[in-house]
Amino acid sequence: MLSPQWLDELRARVTLSSVILRTTKLQKSGREWKACCPFHNEKTPSFTVSDEKGFYHCFGCGAHGDVIRWMTDQRGLGFMDAVKELAQEAGLEVPAPDPRAAQQAEKRASLIDVTEAAQTWFTEQLREPGAADARDYLATRGFSDAVVREFGFGYAPDSKQAINRALSQFEEFMLVEAGMRIETEEGQHYDRFRDRLMLPIHDARGRVIAFGGRILGKREGIAKYLNSPDTPLFDKGRTLYNLHRAGPASRQSGRMVVVEGYMDVIALANAGIEDVVAPLGTALTERQIEMLWRMVERPVLCFDGDVAGQRAAMRAVERALPLLRPSHSLAIVRLPAGLDPDDLIRKRGAQAMEDMLAEPASLLDTLWQFERDAEPLDSPEAKAGLKARLMHHVDAITDPDIKALYRRELLDRFSAFAFPKREREPWKPGGFKGGFRSGQERRNRPDPASIEKLRKLVAGRGRDQLLGAVTAGLMRFPDLIERHEDALVEAAERDANIARAINPLLDLAETLEDGGELPISADSGRLVPPDISHFTFLREGTDPEDAREDLAEAVSMLVERPALEAALAAATARFETDPEGAFAEQQRLLKRKLDFEARLGQITSLRAARAEAQSQQDKGLSPVTQSVGEQETD
Repeated sequence: MLSPQWLDELRARVTLSSVILRTTKLQKSGREWKACCPFHNEKTPSFTVSDEKGFYHCFGCGAHGDVIRWMTDQRGLGFMDAVKELAQEAGLEVPAPDPRAAQQAEKRASLIDVTEAAQTWFTEQLREPGAADARDYLATRGFSDAVVREFGFGYAPDSKQAINRALSQFEEFMLVEAGMRIETEEGQHYDRFRDRLMLPIHDARGRVIAFGGRILGKREGIAKYLNSPDTPLFDKGRTLYNLHRAGPASRQSGRMVVVEGYMDVIALANAGIEDVVAPLGTALTERQIEMLWRMVERPVLCFDGDVAGQRAAMRAVERALPLLRPSHSLAIVRLPAGLDPDDLIRKRGAQAMEDMLAEPASLLDTLWQFERDAEPLDSPEAKAGLKARLMHHVDAITDPDIKALYRRELLDRFSAFAFPKREREPWKPGGFKGGFRSGQERRNRPDPASIEKLRKLVAGRGRDQLLGAVTAGLMRFPDLIERHEDALVEAAERDANIARAINPLLDLAETLEDGGELPISADSGRLVPPDISHFTFLREGTDPEDAREDLAEAVSMLVERPALEAALAAATARFETDPEGAFAEQQRLLKRKLDFEARLGQITSLRAARAEAQSQQDKGLSPVTQSVGEQETD
């Protein structure tokens, strides 16, 4: 018996389109391939092949499958013959038969017989007189007869010994193992589902593997919804309800919607929205997120507008952060307060739901809004707590590029929120009072006296390289002074050294010219001293957009540094009175300091080295070659 993991590896190693192209002419269409379907006669192509998703599908006849299915259905090979041929092509060795795996597969097949028989019996019971309450409930929900049949609604009678009599062809242990019956410690057995509206749960192939049951009426101490337990057939963390129906619908819509429960799925299907799935009684798992990404790059998660729905959204966000990779994320829709999907459709119509699904919030927007609104931000400590929570989420991201971009975006939002623009008097020459007048023209070049003053600002910064680099960087990109005006003023108010450099710079801001070129000509003297030229935003040849991004990060660190140093000093001073608390606080702050230094390294030597290597490559020289050439010139 071949394991699912081995078969997944085989599918991943073989390019589906290359196999199909041997017998069928395909035409490239975006990221997919199209052709006239080889399984039925047609004149207009409706057969698509997706290498990324690993399947083919015909929208005309419904033919669907992976590379193995293609070999068996189109080539007529047996399953093992198809696997052996593909394995030889992929360079994989077919595992020797595993007797235990074969036994488990046989057990699963026999348990599916149990669940399929139970489903037939449940649907029959829905028509019996004792199921009147179940039928009334379906009528109140407004589900059409077609939806009731399609989703397989049934009824479990209010009896502890009904299903074992109905399915007497199966042994008791099989009913227990399939999740239909419960065995007590004393060896007694009784039906798991009693007096409940029943729904079958299918695997991706459309086979019944479990059930969900909704209680009818209100009963104290009894769960409203009850799902089958995990069984050899059913793993709730690896199963998405309605996937076998939503998958084909998603391939046509290019969208996959995730709601909180299976009744939400059915309410949307009843309104004509079919590309919808739901987890089964748990928060969305890492495995389920990966399953969704195999179908679409940005599934839409739709949550109720109550507090529980908001928490569910954040649990999904937190699960997704470590998994994020380029082009793969989540989109979030939060319904109006107090409404679930069925309520929204009843009150506002299906188009209102479609409109909300068409404009979801990004994962980053959801993260920012949740943490910003999590508690009152009426003190500096509370605002610092917000920043710490945001950075904690950023630290969970494993992809380095996405992590850096999230850090930059969240820090920008935090700065704009924590340091809102203040009303200031209009700027006057010789004394900066804040405020950049909209549309005001800058002078083409600063006058000689200003040039000398700017040069002294950089040269007179003492041993503070970061301050000197930020000052020089803002001279190079003076349009960013306005963007960071409030943060710079706040920093200047807290640190006298910063004030000595920043206040004159703000005074002269409107004499500087926007652009990526250094604002002072070579014949006027060197603006950037050698000891700070390793900052990427001061290096000639750095892409202007990269330079602006790195300069923004440097400004953020310049503002952050005094507070970090003050907090470290305060923690050290507490050692005599509170050694344990001071030590814990110091360790936390030292971790932040290490992070600070790592961020500083990203905009100095590390990125600078990469830029230098790229520059040498563009010139056709290796670093060694260039070094030798320089020595010979000297």
